[in-house]
Amino acid sequence: MRETPAVKSPRARGLRYVMALVLMGVAVHVLVPQIATAERSIAVIRSMAPAAVAFAAVTQLCSYLGSGLLVQALVAVTGQKLALLRGTEVFTAAVSVGLSGGGPAGSVAASYHWLRCSGVGAEGAALAASLPTVFYDVTLAFVSVFGLIHLLIVHELSALQAAAFGLTLSALLLIAALAAWGARNRPRLTALVVRLAARWAAIRRRQYDRAITEATAERWFRAWDTLRTGGWRGPLLGAALNTVFDMLTLYLLFVAVGHAVSPGVLLAGYGLPLLLSKVTFLPGGVGIVEGTMAALYNGLGVPGGVTVVVVLTYRLLSFWLPLVAGLALVPYLQHVAGGANCSSLGK
Repeated sequence: MRETPAVKSPRARGLRYVMALVLMGVAVHVLVPQIATAERSIAVIRSMAPAAVAFAAVTQLCSYLGSGLLVQALVAVTGQKLALLRGTEVFTAAVSVGLSGGGPAGSVAASYHWLRCSGVGAEGAALAASLPTVFYDVTLAFVSVFGLIHLLIVHELSALQAAAFGLTLSALLLIAALAAWGARNRPRLTALVVRLAARWAAIRRRQYDRAITEATAERWFRAWDTLRTGGWRGPLLGAALNTVFDMLTLYLLFVAVGHAVSPGVLLAGYGLPLLLSKVTFLPGGVGIVEGTMAALYNGLGVPGGVTVVVVLTYRLLSFWLPLVAGLALVPYLQHVAGGANCSSLGK
């Protein structure tokens, strides 16, 4: 039996409108200074090599196939199978759900539901729905460290940027440390999660079943044991391919405008803005990624007109078009879920 979607209150709708206005304001505040180079940007657009832009679009598609491989590999950790295309569809649509108002929890819930309705058992669906972000953050942190080193060498990192990136890396390391502690202190971690889940249920005025939380924690511990014995290689490969092809997309756009950059410059302007977006309240780091990326590349000697065109085209290919494609996939996946008896699938 399907649950009837909750009707959002006028206050919730109002908050969404306010959020949209805030996002637009931030984007305008960050990007308006770059518009001063509009004439140069128009000239850059006219000179772009169509073939290089087409290759950039292809590499971005390969990047999302890397995400599908990540989801597929996480399902395989539990001994199950999932088609690469379905993994890519589920990942793309779930990310779009999260960015369009569902948040991280909505993204995980949607991914879990669609994976279960695709024949994946509860354990595999839980892993594939919730762990991709972990592998992405690890990969992105690794890339960002090299970018940070390059910026420190060329002295193009401001004190404010250094503090922001340092806090972001520290937050990720803290999460990793908590996960490592929890793996060695499983009863205490389970008790902590039970308390937090019970409190959250009380805030939402929902009934709470302790057994469900404990069973979920047990599935996580079994998955952790599998990952420790080598099951992490496939998911990490998928995350790495996603990141490599995404960086290649950005590089090909620089090539398209006739301003190829060195690997050091590419890494410095790529990883840090995306890592910073992880700790902002803005979905997908809208405005923050564009502004920070543009500022870094300008500081590294890239002309302003080139920066504006490359950064905005990159975000179009890597963020906006996948967001629209993911939203378009939602009705299809809902239709597939509607034709499957999800409750009878493997547990």
